[in-house]
Amino acid sequence: MESRQTRQKQAVLQALASSGRSLAPAEILDLARGEVPTLNLSTVYRQLRTLHDEAQVVRVDLPGQAARFEAPCAERSAHAHEHHHHHHFHCTVCDRVFPIHGCPSGIDRLAPAGFRVEQHELTLRGRCADCARAT
Repeated sequence: MESRQTRQKQAVLQALASSGRSLAPAEILDLARGEVPTLNLSTVYRQLRTLHDEAQVVRVDLPGQAARFEAPCAERSAHAHEHHHHHHFHCTVCDRVFPIHGCPSGIDRLAPAGFRVEQHELTLRGRCADCARAT
């Protein structure tokens, strides 16, 4: 029989996998309670720490925002320990964050002469499809 901890971990993983986007811990809690009604926010945070340490979830940090989490992409980089590189779209109306699978070419050209870009993050902001339709 599954332990309570395993049910909680599975509920968090399922919430992230089914959402298809980055979620705040409170959003994860709302979705995961469908599987484990007694789940609480401190347990979600504990599970997220463990899952992040185990590379089963990815932490998404956007400037000025609390950390969000997402399921790792099915695509992996050439190095098995690294996750697929992607960017994010942050809806300024509903505050949801969505993955953008793709990367603009020529990022290196944006750096000053003589500089070498070793990594980058790109966040687009605007209205998601749901919020754009609502206006």
